[in-house]
Amino acid sequence: MIFIDKVKDVEEKIIEMRRHLHENPELSSQEFETQKYIMKKLDELGIPYEKVGTTSLVGHIKGAKPGKTVALRADIDALPIIEQSGASYSSKKEGVMHACGHDGHTAMLLGAARMLTDVKDEMPGEVRLLFQEAEETFSGAKKIVADGGMDGVDAVFGMHGMPIETGYYDMTPGYRMAGCDTIYVKFAGVSGHGSSPHLAKDTVLPAAEFVTQLNSMITKFVNSQSPVVLTVGKFVGGTKANIVSKYSKLDISMRYLEEETRMTIHQKLKDLAEGLAKIYDIEVDVDIEESTISLNNDEEIAAIADKAAIKVFGSDKNVNGPILMGSEDMPYYFQEAPGAYAMVGYLNKEKNTIYFPHHEKFNIDEDYLKLGAAYHAQFAWDYLNKND
Repeated sequence: MIFIDKVKDVEEKIIEMRRHLHENPELSSQEFETQKYIMKKLDELGIPYEKVGTTSLVGHIKGAKPGKTVALRADIDALPIIEQSGASYSSKKEGVMHACGHDGHTAMLLGAARMLTDVKDEMPGEVRLLFQEAEETFSGAKKIVADGGMDGVDAVFGMHGMPIETGYYDMTPGYRMAGCDTIYVKFAGVSGHGSSPHLAKDTVLPAAEFVTQLNSMITKFVNSQSPVVLTVGKFVGGTKANIVSKYSKLDISMRYLEEETRMTIHQKLKDLAEGLAKIYDIEVDVDIEESTISLNNDEEIAAIADKAAIKVFGSDKNVNGPILMGSEDMPYYFQEAPGAYAMVGYLNKEKNTIYFPHHEKFNIDEDYLKLGAAYHAQFAWDYLNKND
């Protein structure tokens, strides 16, 4: 079964759905109208589904023959961005925009669902459709898992549009995206008059020293082949020039790939903070919050996905790009079943679809939509029909 031939019949519908979703974006876990729209489209196709999480949906396309279950995932939420793309179908909601392409992801999965429904009498097993809320807050995947959306799934596949030239893709085994933690550090001392700092316990200086020593955590304690990124995004200390600062607070974003590296950095950050607190006779609290874990494509599933991609895109179209230090909540599905995550190109300079996700001028080359839809369907079909 070759779905790039079948997608021509549904391409116009995919574009129509994508534009509707683009005009009507909703923020994470507020996608109630988006959920209703997807339900309507699934009803039209006769695909049974259930609501899970807050606004997520899990659909089921069951083949006529027994077999395994493969899940396909699309995220559905938008971002708090004022759109400046200039598109005729720009957002109708001021300050909310599909600037990460989730409108396209949703439309492509709905297109794939239409094609797979047409061939379900020839299909073994089940295709599970995961329409996921709240990827942007890294909470949607965990909700679907918690509500049983991955129960009985044997493999899972997803994709993201990226500024790769249209007609090309990236499907590479191994680590592909970083995990992300947010680290909150709070130093607490004793306030006092700026003329008599020896009678107070300042927190700005130790907090500043903490920041300047952060990179040594990476260079001295972590294997240089294991990437880590530490970003101090927020530093707040003090209230007035002549008052010794009682409190100083830091918000730090940490990106990593390997769990061992992650744990090493956590411990060394705590050691550094506690050491500085002891030297300056103050107190410190370090709170680490997991945003999402790193994404690691399973080798076997990635190989199936690459072969499926060749049927859609053609040979020599896999760019095998670098690891991205951005993050996704897709890997929570990988804890339940082996999976792979593809990057698919939407970049077209002539159409000015050149911007990275989260940009106010973000838009996609809509020619990429048929490729993504066909890729979803092709992977599912190939996986369910593979001989173990």
